[in-house]
Amino acid sequence: MTDTILDLGPQTLVVARLAERVTDEQLSAATPCPDYAVRHLLGHLVGLAAAFRDAARKDLGATTDTSPNTALPDIGPGWREELPKVFDELAGAWRDPDAWTGMTRAGGVDLPGAVAGAVAVDELVVHGWDLARATGQEYVPDPAALEASYGFLRAAAEAPDRPAIFGPVVPAPDGAPLLDRTVGLSGRAPGWRP
Repeated sequence: MTDTILDLGPQTLVVARLAERVTDEQLSAATPCPDYAVRHLLGHLVGLAAAFRDAARKDLGATTDTSPNTALPDIGPGWREELPKVFDELAGAWRDPDAWTGMTRAGGVDLPGAVAGAVAVDELVVHGWDLARATGQEYVPDPAALEASYGFLRAAAEAPDRPAIFGPVVPAPDGAPLLDRTVGLSGRAPGWRP
């Protein structure tokens, strides 16, 4: 999925800045993720950041063994402090070259470190778009992370056994921006609005 180590820091910073501008009134707003309000999306981001941080560290346990579909995620009262902290830890953990080697686990699935890193990047890019769309914010993802997410999703779209975690591909028009093509490959309609 990826042959290079990618710094997740720029993309975690983009998503953290989106999150810090979310108002309490927006927490119940709809998102492009079916069944998720903004509060659930933020809860998912906190959980996935912890899980992929620990996957990078090869610190396998409760965070890496739990399927994201186990329960509807939600935020706790300290989410505004917790999210940027866990994002910093996530980015730091993936700066270690060892994170990208060997095997690890995330969401209860054993997978190569490089694949886990690619999934983490994709989650940050796509859910950053989800959060921006749901809250009416401009979204400019880190260019390297966007390229990596597109490559990951393109490979998944072309796989004969496309993972069930993705919805059906939503084709983007010819000449569409890379972000729209990436979002479409994830199964989202690039034109989604609340």
